[in-house]
Amino acid sequence: MLVTYDPEWPTRFEAFAAEIRRAGNAAWIVEHIGSTAIPGMRAKPIIDLAVRVADLGDFAAHRHALEAAGWREGSAVRTHPVMIRESEGVRIAIAHFFVAEEWDAVHQRILRDWLREHPEEADRYSHAKCDAVAAEARGRSTYNAAKSPVIQEIVDRARAARGLPPVPVSDK
Repeated sequence: MLVTYDPEWPTRFEAFAAEIRRAGNAAWIVEHIGSTAIPGMRAKPIIDLAVRVADLGDFAAHRHALEAAGWREGSAVRTHPVMIRESEGVRIAIAHFFVAEEWDAVHQRILRDWLREHPEEADRYSHAKCDAVAAEARGRSTYNAAKSPVIQEIVDRARAARGLPPVPVSDK
């Protein structure tokens, strides 16, 4: 379910980021990604975070402390570790852990920056999200699969503008 942009989302992000740094590594860089990071965009009310870790060992060394703080592993994503935060069985945050050497090319960060800088692309993506909700409701597609072609086009343009090659955005 998509909801109207909530101006409290950045504050919620900051709280989750602080929690991750406390339970994990205070030196980790944590950024707000996903639709809740785009001012004015309708979104699922789930805060997405990108966490920069030195390497996978850095993540593994802090995984148990993150779990003790209420985060749990669990995602169909295959390209990087993901931890989920729930409240009363409802997903409220998703933390994506990326190794330092990949950080500058993480397509989720590139997409966020591009949408913030290109309102017409943010509008196009917002419409694709609404269409994806409708396609899922009709049983034609999953939400993520239905919006992926538009995400792929936008990320390809954004990466090209940075001199980066295209990469598949689907990681499930």
